[in-house]
Amino acid sequence: MPVAKYSRTSCASVLRRNGASAYVALQEQRAERVSQIELDETDHAIIALLRADGRLPFRSIARELGLTEATVRSRVRRLEESRTMRVVAVTDIEAAGFGMLLAIGVQVESRSPEEVARELAAVPEVFSVNVVVGAQDIEILMVAEDQVALHRLLHERIAAMPGVRRLTPALAVNVLKNQPDWVPFDRGASA
Repeated sequence: MPVAKYSRTSCASVLRRNGASAYVALQEQRAERVSQIELDETDHAIIALLRADGRLPFRSIARELGLTEATVRSRVRRLEESRTMRVVAVTDIEAAGFGMLLAIGVQVESRSPEEVARELAAVPEVFSVNVVVGAQDIEILMVAEDQVALHRLLHERIAAMPGVRRLTPALAVNVLKNQPDWVPFDRGASA
């Protein structure tokens, strides 16, 4: 069963709002992200171990699963090259000095959402940028140290960007779950 599949149906609103080139770009991005490999129980087990400890040596994984170190290395390389998995360090936002977490919807005019999204992605405090279909054109996740920094970011940097029509910020007041490894690999993807 393929890990990720993206439907090619119902992007009519993107087509109407942004034209055919946006739809084609969306399809090309999806095609690039689609994993073309099949995951078996061993792949799932390797992923589960690395989710628990991303620094786990291949030798330890091999010992735990009854495999050779070379097999584990080869499978991890295949998972990374297919973009099915990547091992990264996750920063604790609060411990890093950022007291505010925001989700912001961005409406765009007179520029393409992709252009504005690329500019937003260059802002260091913005850690997630997504071109979306719906009431907003772009959704971002960002952090700020405090209210003064937040005001400066929103009004002087983001709202002042050419093409930004409207911002709809939502301040997280109580983060109940922030799980960067949320993908349910243990269940597999539905076709």
